[in-house]
Amino acid sequence: MDQLLRVMNFNVSRDGIGAGEDQSFERPFGCDRPERLFAWAGATASWPMRTDPGGSRGLDDYFTRDFARNIGAEIMGRNKFGPQRGPWQDHEWRGWWGEEPPFHTPVFVMTHHERPSFTLSDTTFHFVDGEPATVLARAREAARGKDVRLGGGVTTIRQFLDAGLVDTLHVAVAPVELGSGLRLWESPDELLDRFHLEVVPSPSGVTHHLFWRR
Repeated sequence: MDQLLRVMNFNVSRDGIGAGEDQSFERPFGCDRPERLFAWAGATASWPMRTDPGGSRGLDDYFTRDFARNIGAEIMGRNKFGPQRGPWQDHEWRGWWGEEPPFHTPVFVMTHHERPSFTLSDTTFHFVDGEPATVLARAREAARGKDVRLGGGVTTIRQFLDAGLVDTLHVAVAPVELGSGLRLWESPDELLDRFHLEVVPSPSGVTHHLFWRR
């Protein structure tokens, strides 16, 4: 069976924006109140960073529960790892994800400035410079037959879409407008030449867009 490249639980606003442009250490998403985009996931029983019992069941919980299923590696852009730009100034700081990152697989961070790999708990971060197809080949090898998750952010997902490498795409569209920022699309219809699309509204207010390759 083929190893799929899957975008899972990626959040955008109604106007297609996944992050602001003013990212900093204090503002990982580069915009005010980013929880407006992903509150639906945090409210579910299966949210991986939940520290208290409870949470919702149903459609939204299905997607958060599915996040790790058959995933053997993740690819992310450098901005999802941290706010630094240019050559690495501080190897001591090891990302936004804390001592117990939620990935539990090898993670390949795309960057033009490589640095040594390191491991936190059961997640090993590798810093790689290469074209999307080259990075995907490394991630698939590390995934040992399982699928690879493409974690974002917006720029990285667009790179892999433009290269024709994405097999399935789940985007949760929140009922808010951000107005400006990094835009995944003007309209989801832009992808219909390459993907089938099913649109599923949720009681939480988000609308799940499910794409799979034609």
